[in-house]
Amino acid sequence: MIDAIRHGDGRYAGVAMIDRSYTDDDLAHLHANQVRGTRFNFVAHLGGAPDLDEFWTLVHRVADLDWHIVLHFDANDFAHYNDLLDAMPVPYIIDHMARVPAAAGVAQEPFQQLLHRLRTDEKCWVKISCAERLTHGKVAPFDDVIPLAQAILDTAPERVLWGTDWPHPNMQTMPDEGHLLNLLARFAPDETLRNQVLVDNPQVLYDFH
Repeated sequence: MIDAIRHGDGRYAGVAMIDRSYTDDDLAHLHANQVRGTRFNFVAHLGGAPDLDEFWTLVHRVADLDWHIVLHFDANDFAHYNDLLDAMPVPYIIDHMARVPAAAGVAQEPFQQLLHRLRTDEKCWVKISCAERLTHGKVAPFDDVIPLAQAILDTAPERVLWGTDWPHPNMQTMPDEGHLLNLLARFAPDETLRNQVLVDNPQVLYDFH
């Protein structure tokens, strides 16, 4: 990852997966190479929640570097972590729209909980990504995901990021990156809003040179 960032000549930044084995020098090395966040998985089929003592230790260590935290939840578990999210000392990103099933629509309870948190907690960000997993049937054109992304953008456009989720691990049908990129234009038909999501918002968290 660091090699790729260096080849980007200031255009790239990174999010690192770290654990307690990382020393202060290791974190300083990552920071010097444009790493600006760390990610934790809470999804059951991917191993479940991390050890929370280690989690909080790492969160407070990277807070000293002004990093943000990326959190990967299952939709049905999202509400169980309200206290954890309330205690976050730094900005945090809810990855993949909290993995809510698109077929259940905007009114489903986990999605409404996500919107409420986005509306009421200025540290909360959401990544409008993973359409290939959220959509019914797991294949394009992903039309059922569009209302979810648009509801998120309507709630807090200044705290939304976008991504493709490449290289799409554990997917039986590999999506076309072009379809996912085109989908962004349907999420955000307005060019000014797309520029905010793709340029202005990432600058806040990733400190591009």
